[in-house]
Amino acid sequence: MRLPIAAAIASIALFACSAAEQQAPAEAVENAWVRLPAVDGRPAAAYFTLNGGEVGDTLLAIDSARVATVELHETTMEGGAMRMRPIMSADVPAGETVTFEPGGRHAMLFGIDPEITPGISLSLNFRFDSGRDVSIDAVTIAAGDDAPFEIAQPE
Repeated sequence: MRLPIAAAIASIALFACSAAEQQAPAEAVENAWVRLPAVDGRPAAAYFTLNGGEVGDTLLAIDSARVATVELHETTMEGGAMRMRPIMSADVPAGETVTFEPGGRHAMLFGIDPEITPGISLSLNFRFDSGRDVSIDAVTIAAGDDAPFEIAQPE
């Protein structure tokens, strides 16, 4: 009698695990890069692409052991002037791509380790509302260098 009950419990547990895997957020961080400041002591800027996956999520924060503070920002046009303002989070809808790029959303890196120079990767940890953390190594470039990744334009 105990064997059929144990088999039923195991089957239910296996089904629940499979369902949880299918519903887990599948966001990915791609093409991360950092433009280092032209003047020492000034902030750097990070750019990247977020992919929403099947469920979607919300980017809450980015941190790094080699950066004092990271803030999410967006650039807007107000009264004919470009302005930058902090944002608290960024929604990453299911099945969509969200790009952080020059002239738009980006991350400002304040107090970057002076040992980070062009060509040295910088580890960034992306924290999402779902509780998931995604760590990636971002490419670093000098202030005047071309972006290392082509920015995909919507069709």
